[in-house]
Amino acid sequence: MHNEKITKDLSRAKKFFEDIVSYTIGPFSLDEMIEKRINTINIIDVREYDDYSKGHIPYAIHIPYNCEDKNFEILNKEKINIVYSYSDSCPRSYKTALRLIEKNYPSVILRGGFKVWKKHDFDITKTDSI
Repeated sequence: MHNEKITKDLSRAKKFFEDIVSYTIGPFSLDEMIEKRINTINIIDVREYDDYSKGHIPYAIHIPYNCEDKNFEILNKEKINIVYSYSDSCPRSYKTALRLIEKNYPSVILRGGFKVWKKHDFDITKTDSI
């Protein structure tokens, strides 16, 4: 049984969970970073512009998923890039983080995406539509 093999491979499971902890951030930790260390991070929203303009995490830079590579030059490679999309079920943030890492930008994923940020009633910024 495939699932049985995975669950019994404790060293593989340990590595998997260590990676999740190391390369993701929760909304409470991000909120604290915004308050105390905003100059050390870039927050990147890869959702569609209409959704970004209706509400996004404060200080988030909008880099649309479909044209992200050409916008990476605005980022600072000395900062941690925290990438988010709609929710954990949306692969955009994972794919963007992978592209950033391939270009030597340190990156992590916001666990739960914007959906979880909003659920916890953290601050949201709106942008006038163009």
